[in-house]
Formats: sequence, structure tokens, C-alpha cells
Amino acid sequence: MDSTQMEHEHHEEGYAEDTAQSIVGPMPIARLEGMGGITGTDVKKLAEAGYHTIEAVAYTPKKTLITLKGISEAKADKIIAEASKMVPMGFRTATDVHARRAELVHITTGSSELDKLLGGGFETGSITEIFGEFRTGKTQLCHTLAVTCQLPIEMGGAEGKCLYIDTEGTFRPERCLAVAERFDLAGEEVLENIAYARAYNSDHQTALLIQASAMMAESRYALLIVDSATALYRTDFSGRGELSARQMHLARFLRALLRLADEFGIAVVMTNQVVAQVDGGAMFTADPKKPIGGNIMAHASTTRLFLRKGRGETRICKIYDSPCLPEAEAMFAIAAEGITDAKE
Repeated sequence: MDSTQMEHEHHEEGYAEDTAQSIVGPMPIARLEGMGGITGTDVKKLAEAGYHTIEAVAYTPKKTLITLKGISEAKADKIIAEASKMVPMGFRTATDVHARRAELVHITTGSSELDKLLGGGFETGSITEIFGEFRTGKTQLCHTLAVTCQLPIEMGGAEGKCLYIDTEGTFRPERCLAVAERFDLAGEEVLENIAYARAYNSDHQTALLIQASAMMAESRYALLIVDSATALYRTDFSGRGELSARQMHLARFLRALLRLADEFGIAVVMTNQVVAQVDGGAMFTADPKKPIGGNIMAHASTTRLFLRKGRGETRICKIYDSPCLPEAEAMFAIAAEGITDAKE
């Protein structure tokens, strides 16, 4: 065994130990090697296809694994059997679920009012969707979270890095530096901990998630931002004729996002645009704008937040849909140093 291999193995063990003490982290796929006749080549094929952890394999339906090059049905059965032994997939009591939920970390938004509304901040292990018109603060909120997720847990952070997928070229590192300064963090380090990718089309956007899972298997990420999740879908698929193809593609992308949230316990934050309703329904609704993506988008998000403009730099955030937060509103402001409380 050469030194790089040893180093790699040591790194993996270190990662497992490291995470075992904090949150029980995902298990690297390499651990499957030698189990029930699974070879190094099989493990390599899985990793190349974007399965970097044992959880990823355990959560995947068999018919998907069979489509991978060189994985026969018998091999898929073996892989699933071994992965299922290592990942708890059965029932557990609600007491256990309650205890696990108490361990979830919330990432601060920079505004105490907004944090209060969200029950502490953006929740790890789930998907939060932020939608609203342009200039309502969606991207600014993303920039703030990219920095606050790196803060120590006692300061409202999640002590992890951030992955940022940008579809519209609106990411500005300068904004992150201003937020870092406000929280007394070293600017260079903060930027080093943000992995940024620009997505150019909807296929590329999905492909980036495979890279993301590889990076998350290597080191501790706390947050994945997709700003915006739907913009490219509006341009890549046009007209009614492509609607079902668009929705299926979007559903696959969102399913992959959910898998990352489950597998790595990261917070996923995605922004969405609104569209004006022109079908006559607008007359009866107080606000004729609705988020795009239809039911597929609605079902994928755990919590949906609606942002709208207030006076000047103030913005209002409304809980639009959430399994455990009441429908309420909070006011916040956009400042040079990120999201803050609105000054009365």
C-alpha cells in the first residue's frame, strides 16, 4: 500500500471518528469493499456514479442501481443487502425521533426576529424554499447564511462549510466579506469555506449535485444553497408542450437535493421566483403572485418562506408552509453587512 492510499484511508477513518463524536456522519462507500463479495471495482463504479456514501446506496431503489454500467442484478442485490445492514432503515419510536430532532442545528439568519419566526433559524437536514419577487432579499439571505453556517454552534452557526450553486450569476464574494466582518470572522477563511459553482443549464445544475456529494463525503459541509433552483428550468423548457418533461426533470433534481439533506444532515436552502397568475384566479386572491414549479416544488420543500417588500430596506418574511411552524410573519432588513433586524 503506497503512502497516498494510507493517507486516504487514514483520512476516511479520521472523518468517521470526527463525525462520530459530533453528529453521526455518513459512512464512506469504501467501507463496502470486501463485504459479501463486493470488490474494489464495484465500489469505484458506485463512486463514479455519484454514490460516495453507504447511505446513498441504501436510499436508492434497486432499479436505479441496475442501470449503472457493470452492476448486474445479482450485484445490486448484494450491494443493497450489505448497505442496509449498516444503515438503520426500519421503524424506531417517536421518542427516538424526538431525541434526534433535538440534536438538529439551526443556522442563524442574522436577524433575531427572523430566527424567532423560524424556530431558531434554518434547519439542518431539511429543505427550505425562499420565494418572492425580485429585490425582496432572497440572494442577500443566501449570502448571509453562507457565512453564518460557519459560525460556532453556540453563536447560531453549524460549524461547517457552504456549497453555493448560482444559476443567475448573482453571487458576490464582497457581500460575504462584509457579513464575515460583522461576525468577527477572518475574511479569507470564510471565502475558502464557500465552494462556488455557476450552473449554466438544468442538466449541469443536476450534475453539480453529484460533485457536491463527493465533496460532502470528504469534509464537513453544513449548507447547500441553490439560487435559484428554478430559473434555468424556465428557459430550458418552454411552452406547454415541454411542461411534463420540465416537471419530471425538476422532480429528479429536487429528489437529489432531498437525498443530500438526508444523507449528510446539511441544511438545503433554495430560492424560487414568482409568476403572476393570469388565469383569472388573480381577482380573488389578495396576492396574485405564486411560486413557480407547481406542486412538485411545493412538495419538495420542508418549509416555504414568502418574502415581500416593506418600507425602504425592510422586508417581511411569511411562513407559507411548514410542518411545525405556525403561519406567522417577521420583519427584517437588508444592510451592507447582510440580513439584520429592522430598525423601528
